[in-house]
Amino acid sequence: MSQKVAVLGTGKIGEALLSGMIRGGWAPADLLVTARRPERAEELRTRYGVTPVANAEAAKTADTLILTVKPQDMGTLLDELAPNIPADRLVISGAAGIPTSFFEERLAAGTPVVRVMTNTPALVDEAMSVISAGTHATGAHLATAEEIFGAVGKTLRVPESQQDACTALSGSGPAYFFYLVEAMTDAGILLGLPRDKAHDLIVQSAIGAAVMLRDSGEHPVRLRENVTSPAGTTINAIRELEDHGVRAALIAALEAARDRSRELASGKKD
Repeated sequence: MSQKVAVLGTGKIGEALLSGMIRGGWAPADLLVTARRPERAEELRTRYGVTPVANAEAAKTADTLILTVKPQDMGTLLDELAPNIPADRLVISGAAGIPTSFFEERLAAGTPVVRVMTNTPALVDEAMSVISAGTHATGAHLATAEEIFGAVGKTLRVPESQQDACTALSGSGPAYFFYLVEAMTDAGILLGLPRDKAHDLIVQSAIGAAVMLRDSGEHPVRLRENVTSPAGTTINAIRELEDHGVRAALIAALEAARDRSRELASGKKD
């Protein structure tokens, strides 16, 4: 934790990471941030005691650079950073769909690059961050990335070839659950419940189910069967979900998200 770490393009996820690192023991004096707007940079300085710098200064000064800008802005950022990044700097990318080769081609030969796909529960320290090594990244570089992103949740190492699938599953995953809660809330209102009560019922049920999945060690099929009595209410609901092709729709949705991740990697924006 004595190394200097710079978060470049400090939006919501970047700020969540910054906050988590400080709670995890990083000294604010060792943390640098960059932001597009000066007022945003000053806000981060006031809130966390970190040091706002220009992108070029961050590249020259920090031991580890965490790039959290949007995928479509990454090329421009790398053009600015490349002349200032020594080959021994660790570069961590948090941009969806962009392979480590994209960075390696634009940075000094031998620069270690680690690709990380995290998700928005980083805001509440419950992120799932998936970590992959580029050509020149070592186990020590991966450990550094795990230490940083472990401050805001759980980490998992995967081969980079699996990153697009992980993006579809966990990177975009929270949105699917929010969508499901939204639909169930509407159903609760249709069934005669006030919105706030429907919301509370569904959210607590989701939290309880997630904790059971995490802590019980049981397969989700077994947990579902434990709730599903013969000729009861649950099996009737499950039958309707199957009749409407919900399982097939989820699989198709995840495939679409994976394909879009691949398109982003190829440079396609629309």
